[in-house]
Amino acid sequence: MDSFEFNKIAAAVLVTILLVIGVKEIGNIIFHVEKPKQSAYKIEGVEVAQTASTEVKKVEVELPKITPLLASADIEAGKNVFKKCAGCHSVDKGGANKIGPAMWGVVNRKVGSHEGFKYSSTLQNYGKNWTFEELNGFLNNPMKYLKGTKMAFAGLRKDSDRANVIAYLNSQSDSPAPLK
Repeated sequence: MDSFEFNKIAAAVLVTILLVIGVKEIGNIIFHVEKPKQSAYKIEGVEVAQTASTEVKKVEVELPKITPLLASADIEAGKNVFKKCAGCHSVDKGGANKIGPAMWGVVNRKVGSHEGFKYSSTLQNYGKNWTFEELNGFLNNPMKYLKGTKMAFAGLRKDSDRANVIAYLNSQSDSPAPLK
């Protein structure tokens, strides 16, 4: 193939690309479509940004009390379930914050208070401590339990998994709370 044939083919390809891009841009200018204020599809696990309001919206969920389940909780099983969390949270004493805050000593710690982590305003303004029951509700479905949290995790649906993880987190402390 001589250079003249190659030039004709290259020019045809280039003109076609420019024509497609030009038609698209002209179409965008002529037909301006405004983005809807509310999405037509609800995607599980994605939350709309929270407004400037400091009001914390907590959804009460009917869950069994966790304290009876803690009596038979398995810390080793909780350690295995925590592997789902380890990508975002460290549990080592003095461990660094990752995408989420470090979890050493989380049980009975004030919600949204771990030093060096930038919490959502929802968690900063919650004003409670991470009790066994608070952890149970939050770990079931974080984004539903405390609307506006940044924690994008679907949650632990099995009661036994939550009990095991809570027992494991409780054990990761200088002074674990009694499992009563």
